[in-house]
Parts: sequence; structure tokens; C-alpha cells
Amino acid sequence: MIRKIGLAVCLVFILYVLLIVAAEQPLFGDKNNPVHNQTSYRYIEEGPEETGAVNIVAAVILDYRAFDTLGEAIVLFVSIGATSAVLIANADRQGR
Repeated sequence: MIRKIGLAVCLVFILYVLLIVAAEQPLFGDKNNPVHNQTSYRYIEEGPEETGAVNIVAAVILDYRAFDTLGEAIVLFVSIGATSAVLIANADRQGR
């Protein structure tokens, strides 16, 4: 009984935090949104000069966000490896 009450309290707290976060979000289409900052303009205007790349997409992925892209690739390869290991172990356990 106490576990159910504790779980209910935790869920209500999580719901409360999520509602507060949702209420603090900027309005859709507002020109003061963080999406409309100067980062994209800097990439477009100064990207070719700073990186030497002709393609802006390649400049952003390979120069500005290289560590982030490397991290995403590592996560994908680790998840593929883990999934393969689990499937192989399961197949060995079943005798296939």
C-alpha cells in the first residue's frame, strides 16, 4: 500500500514538473524563440570563409558539429553491436 502511495506521489511530481516545463516554453512562431538566434545566420554568412567548405551542410556537420556527429555515430554503432550480441546469444541459447 505504501509503495502505491509513493508511486502515485512520484508520478504526480513528475507530471507537475512536465506541466511547468511545458508552460515555460515560448509561443510557436514568436520571433524571440531561441530557434531564431544568430547561429544559423553566422553559419550561412561566415561558414564558407571559416571552414573553407563549399557546401554549407558539409561545413556544419564536419567542422562546427564534428564532435556531436562523432558521438551520434558511436552511439549508433554501439547499439547495433549490442543488439547483434543479444540476438546471437539468444540464438545460441535456443540451439540454432
